[in-house]
Amino acid sequence: MKKLFTALVIVSFFSGCQQHTWKEGEKEIYIDKGKIIAQATAKSMLAEVGKNMKEGGVVQAAPYCHAHASELTKQMAEENGVTIKRTSHKLRNLENAPNDEEQKILDDYLALIADKMALTPVVEKDKQGNVHFYAPIMLQQKCTVCHGVKGETLKEEHYEIIKTLYPDDQAIGFADGDFRGIWHITFDKE
Repeated sequence: MKKLFTALVIVSFFSGCQQHTWKEGEKEIYIDKGKIIAQATAKSMLAEVGKNMKEGGVVQAAPYCHAHASELTKQMAEENGVTIKRTSHKLRNLENAPNDEEQKILDDYLALIADKMALTPVVEKDKQGNVHFYAPIMLQQKCTVCHGVKGETLKEEHYEIIKTLYPDDQAIGFADGDFRGIWHITFDKE
């Protein structure tokens, strides 16, 4: 009886491990899919924020972003059949706070930056077999008007508007090309 129990535990263990292993080329497929979705989401968001910047500057764009960034992300997620989240080590919107795994990824990217290493996407499977794609978000020059250095690229009066929308804001002090945070795209188990 004890041998049968041990055999069942071993078979069960290896069945569980095989369920969450990668097939050849599978990681690369999810990296490509994740990149496409993240780029399309960023492009959509930047287009809408950019339109508002042209129409009314930070005075119009900051409230627009506050009111619509989450719904734009949800819309892109629905179109692609995934879950999309943006998070950061320096939050603006507390609703985007990282979970434990996202914090680990953020910390890993920050360590790579400290070591002057390249940042590349990460793809992992969770215990349920869902695929998680993580990729760095690098700040673009045009984003420094809301996320830049106060008194330089970010005007004091514009930061006052941002602080009324996000009282606990930490998402400033960035320059063009800085690590701003991560995309986290979840592909549910098929």
